[in-house]
Amino acid sequence: MKEIKFCDIDGIKLGHAENKEGGTGCSVVICEQGATGGVDVRGGAPGTRETDLLNPMEMVDKIHAVVLSGGSAFGLDASGGVMQYLEGNDIGFDVTVAKVPIVCQAVLFDLSFGDPKVRPDKEMGFKACLNSENYKDNINGNIGAGYGATIGKFLGTDYSMKGGLGTYAIKVGNLEVGAIVAVNCLGDVIDPSNLNIIAGAYDHENNEFLNTERLIIENLENPKNPFKGNTTIGIIVTNADFTKAEANKVASMAHNGYGRTMRPAHTMFDGDTIFTMSTNKVIADVTTVGMLAATVMEKAIIRGVKSAQGLFNIPSCSDINK
Repeated sequence: MKEIKFCDIDGIKLGHAENKEGGTGCSVVICEQGATGGVDVRGGAPGTRETDLLNPMEMVDKIHAVVLSGGSAFGLDASGGVMQYLEGNDIGFDVTVAKVPIVCQAVLFDLSFGDPKVRPDKEMGFKACLNSENYKDNINGNIGAGYGATIGKFLGTDYSMKGGLGTYAIKVGNLEVGAIVAVNCLGDVIDPSNLNIIAGAYDHENNEFLNTERLIIENLENPKNPFKGNTTIGIIVTNADFTKAEANKVASMAHNGYGRTMRPAHTMFDGDTIFTMSTNKVIADVTTVGMLAATVMEKAIIRGVKSAQGLFNIPSCSDINK
């Protein structure tokens, strides 16, 4: 098993775009030949597009792109630009009179930092697609959908820290499995190797983590109205040959990566969502790929948080460890 770049997975392209004034951005994973899609939504406050199509009972069996973006529900506009790009390249589901690109999306809330009137839109989605034509790097942290991401927001923005976008991919024989994730959770991010908090609700005066799970328990009888600006969204991409049912199972198993690294995960104030894109190149066992999906998702989350840089006076993991 060896690490590879996420964008080197066979059959996919990756592109990002950001608006630094708005403190927001989007990321797109494109499969021009069409990928088998799956999804698992576990958070209580999701913002998504075209997830119903990924039900194994529905007709369409291939998707052409998945978009991750900031902007809350406003950010769903970014898919319009992805649709425009794909149609312009003659990519989509053939309905005789046109080819309709099948584009799925999930959004996170990042409106509290930067200019809240600036959100991912059609132009930004199109730009991310153009950038995918030449993107060969492995940039993590303040990029794409993770540009405005923050974490540890149970006590509000004054105690939060910077989240970010993370990628991690591996190759085992001919099998490739990778994760991309924008980390924007209500809770803390934990290093699974030692269970220490690496970023989350933070007391800047005393330079200590406050432990979100403990805060929730301490406020059991008088629950707070936690800041509702959260959601971690991600994609598992693999070159395995799967049905929609199997792709959905991989997305489900990948949520174990959330559970290993975020405390708590899947709250009513998070819209935690994971998509699967399977490019159908090699035969593989769904349980094995699901297990690897959880691992790469875990590592992508940690990488995204550790790579992030402070923004709009919100400190990052690297800032407090200087």
